Amino acid sequence: MKIAAIIPVKTFSNAKTRLKLPSEKIEELCKLMLEEILQTLSISPKIEKIILITKEEKAIELGKKFNTVTIIDNEEKSVNEAVSLAEEYLLENDFNASIVFPQDIPFIKTQDIDFMLKYQMHPNFVIIVPSRKFDGTNALVRMPINIMKTHYDNDSYRNHMKTAKEHTLNVAMVFVKRIMLDVDDQEDLSVLLEQKEKPNFVEKVKKILN
Repeated sequence: MKIAAIIPVKTFSNAKTRLKLPSEKIEELCKLMLEEILQTLSISPKIEKIILITKEEKAIELGKKFNTVTIIDNEEKSVNEAVSLAEEYLLENDFNASIVFPQDIPFIKTQDIDFMLKYQMHPNFVIIVPSRKFDGTNALVRMPINIMKTHYDNDSYRNHMKTAKEHTLNVAMVFVKRIMLDVDDQEDLSVLLEQKEKPNFVEKVKKILN
């Protein structure tokens, strides 16, 4: 089964406004988190290809380092439209399934992907990993890729669950702590800094914040 990871990447300077940090620190943090997730996905035996959708130059450069397919999203209208750009590529290239990840789940490890995919159910299935606060979707697995449209923003976790159940009986909600840890606001950042996972990464974050 050919599985691709899709990562929509917003322009760093326009991202993470709720962190209330200077723009240069937000850009450094976004770059660091994206590099961390790309590193993990690039060594996962389950992921055949990583698709970046972005117009952020620093993300494009990182994509080259990890041999991603990068689709330039000049309009950057929404996450949903970005994902649809990736879907076109994947369907044209005979991928069976996709996993949409955000750019801000740096604690993800390859074993988390393995665990999540244990719940795959043939031939049509959807797997959803919610965010820590149960208001977002931190992993969305779809087989086939176009089984349902995405509904990011505005309580996406519940909207994805509702939409998935309208299209298939094979829907799994999976709790994976490291995937559920995202970074949207100051509280999330505090939780990140308390983690014992990936101490080298945490130290890099501390250097950016100091």
